[in-house]
Amino acid sequence: MVLSIFTTLYILIGILIIIRLLLNGMRPTNTLAWILVIFTIPVGGIFLYLMLGRNRRKNKLFKLKHTPKVTSYIQKALKHYAPITKYEYNEHRKLISLITQNSYFAPCSGNDLRLLKNGEATFRAIFEALKNAEHFIHFEYYIFEEGALTNELFELFAEKINSGVKIRIIYDGIGSRSLSSSYIKKLQKIGVEIHRFLPIRFGKFLTSINYRNHRKIIVIDNTIAFTGGINVSDKYVVGDPDLGIWHDMHLQLKGPIVHSLQVIFALDWYLITKRDDIFDPTYFSKYPNVGSSTAQIVHSGPDSDFSAARQLFFSMINEAKDYVYITNPYIIPGESILEALQVAALSGVDVRLLLSDNSDSVIVRWCVRSYFERLLQAGVKIYLFSEGFLHSKTIVADDTISSVGTTNLDIRSFEQNYEVNAVIYDDSFAFALKNDFLKDCDKSIQLNYDTFVQRPWQDRLREGMAKIFSPVL
Repeated sequence: MVLSIFTTLYILIGILIIIRLLLNGMRPTNTLAWILVIFTIPVGGIFLYLMLGRNRRKNKLFKLKHTPKVTSYIQKALKHYAPITKYEYNEHRKLISLITQNSYFAPCSGNDLRLLKNGEATFRAIFEALKNAEHFIHFEYYIFEEGALTNELFELFAEKINSGVKIRIIYDGIGSRSLSSSYIKKLQKIGVEIHRFLPIRFGKFLTSINYRNHRKIIVIDNTIAFTGGINVSDKYVVGDPDLGIWHDMHLQLKGPIVHSLQVIFALDWYLITKRDDIFDPTYFSKYPNVGSSTAQIVHSGPDSDFSAARQLFFSMINEAKDYVYITNPYIIPGESILEALQVAALSGVDVRLLLSDNSDSVIVRWCVRSYFERLLQAGVKIYLFSEGFLHSKTIVADDTISSVGTTNLDIRSFEQNYEVNAVIYDDSFAFALKNDFLKDCDKSIQLNYDTFVQRPWQDRLREGMAKIFSPVL
């Protein structure tokens, strides 16, 4: 009797979920996949759907951007820098319009941008900027991992708090899960305001575990900012036993573009604390031109109407005329990006992908490799970097446009994570990034299609099995 009641209830819940899937307009392949999961995995199928399958973009779990208070704040913030006119940068006008529609930040000129390669150069620049802070430090990281770096940060934060600097920190509840309560209490004791992004709590487990803040942002006094792929972790400086040194690319920004990153931090702060204490106009100031670079910030998350991150990569690949070079550790592109890469390569564009030969996840490693054959067949050049773990997330095209940020080329970054990228419309910057890419390619192994298709059947089997999990990796 109890079993029949349970079975009937399960079927009814399953039918309601199917109706929900149909109403939300999910892709047919995804709808069919979830139907199979729900009715072939007893109990667990429904829990998997609740954690991984719900369309947050459609359902608007986070309705942050639509509140009058937030809208008013954004409008005030955007008045503090002069965007370029629509007649400038005609070559990329479609991309500029797309980003502005998706992320509401127009490109602005007069910025000084500096590439920071790897941990040593990045943290040297970050600590120098932190030491010069006079008013506030805003810190937002996916991974905030205890070690020598966090010990040094603590000492510096204590010094800055004593001199009157306000320090706010956002860290992700999953990415920084190893961060101890004792370290957090130490920071709070000296006056640092620190909050977890979507902490994993009983009762909210199913609604929060799959949606993470993957951003890396520092804003100091609204005069200097940092973003890119590097987390706060010693593995970027001294390495780890399994993968060695983590190689990555970061970006230092000065100029009006800093306002955009401050806005993103303020919105995230409001989302998790429900406080608007940094919606104050005093956190903005008029900027003189400090450089010659024009840049635009793209931010994306499950509360966006569209996947701004996916559309950024898709557009840059499609707009490329001569070449497009992509460095990314997690290339699990989905059909639209995969098709764009294939079309570009078959059209005569020099398409190159630089990935790490090593991986911090076995299943991700095989899933990434499951796309290699189709890419190689279309003429995409693939390079595997083997000196440590390559974690950079960059794209550069045609010596005119480039992007440095936090977004991986995978479905998780496109659909489920909060991400941020800086798009730079600067020939000299693009040229420098391209040269760095080519130097790394020289140190890497280029795959050959004829050789790759002869790989052992066991490898093909691993790839096929791993690819099943691509929507959640």
